[in-house]
Amino acid sequence: AVIVHFNPEEIPLKVLVEVHLHTHKSTSKHSMRTKYRSAIYTFENVQHDPVKTIVLELQSQFENQLITKVIPFKEFKASGEQIVNYYKKNPAKPFCETFINPKLKLLLKKFNKYAKTDELEHLNLTENANQ
Repeated sequence: AVIVHFNPEEIPLKVLVEVHLHTHKSTSKHSMRTKYRSAIYTFENVQHDPVKTIVLELQSQFENQLITKVIPFKEFKASGEQIVNYYKKNPAKPFCETFINPKLKLLLKKFNKYAKTDELEHLNLTENANQ
């Protein structure tokens, strides 16, 4: 899980939800789904219904049914130190190149307006912008 602090004047909640839905298997009921659920956790009750509405509105962007749940936040178990900032520490590792880089390229193509690209120069952003 990732805890996101955001300023809605810089990036709207709808965009964050859209990014989330497009960067993981939000329609897949794969074998690890009981361990790794597709969810958006809300910290405040006032966020819960708007997020549910946003997920419903974004369903039209997906061929299969979204399975992402909107759930009130209760607790967070931080990852071990070896996983914290894994991509930043290991951008050339096979996992990063196979799974994270394609997601980042998708995000940069679709949500470039909201991206801070200064740490992603290794992705050949100018080449990808022309594709």
